[in-house]
Amino acid sequence: MKNKKVLIILSFISMIGFAIINLSIGAVKVDFMDIIRIIMERLGAIPFQNDISQSTKYIILDVRLPRIIASYFVGGTLAISGVAYQGLLKNPMADPYILGISSGAAFGATISIVFFGGIKIFGIASINLTAFIGAVLVVFIVYNIAKIGNDVPITTLLLSGIAMSQFLAALMAVMMLLFGESLHIIIHWTMGSLSGKGWDKVISLIPYSLAGLAVLLYLSRDMDLMLLGDENANNLGVNSERVKKTILFTTSIITGAAVAISGIIGFVGLIVP
Repeated sequence: MKNKKVLIILSFISMIGFAIINLSIGAVKVDFMDIIRIIMERLGAIPFQNDISQSTKYIILDVRLPRIIASYFVGGTLAISGVAYQGLLKNPMADPYILGISSGAAFGATISIVFFGGIKIFGIASINLTAFIGAVLVVFIVYNIAKIGNDVPITTLLLSGIAMSQFLAALMAVMMLLFGESLHIIIHWTMGSLSGKGWDKVISLIPYSLAGLAVLLYLSRDMDLMLLGDENANNLGVNSERVKKTILFTTSIITGAAVAISGIIGFVGLIVP
């Protein structure tokens, strides 16, 4: 337990250290002490700093800092989902995209790029909105395909997700062939990027990440018991089917929210857990 606490503290310190280093790197070089002063000024801890230009403050506070925080929340969300999927599927090679979430998000984004041209719907970029809807909708479809009676066998769920991923990948290939003028935009989105992410994206993701973490922490004991098998878990008082539904719904929502902002970023949910 003591070693775990030390590891958590060191990880937190490392996160802050890497964030400060990242804030200083770019076309405009900013001194470490200036970065700390800019942040302290924004927090109201020190008075206005006249010797630091407004453009430098803008670069740090409104360009680089939201991108870093977005990367932490996107990475953390994918890692949380990865842990849940690996526990649910009893497979250390499982990740948040294994049930077709990435393919659903990519297909949703492709539809937006081709037919909506990146316009805003209700103040939200159509690419982000359709990617989120696509990710959640695919998991819902996969779950219902895999359902046999009142049960959802893990193997069937896994195979259904893989099949759906391949099917959507084929549809995307057809759309890219038919709408070649949008090809470079589609490829750019599917490669994944946190470039240009502002505070609006960070604020939109944080509630999903924190709510998803709370739900999965609440279900952690049930997930541990389900590692013994659904039958044994049921005998110990766990409603395994309800837990599966809750985990799938929660992880699809938070992963969809993360993917809608960053695009597809692979291996985080696989390696970090």
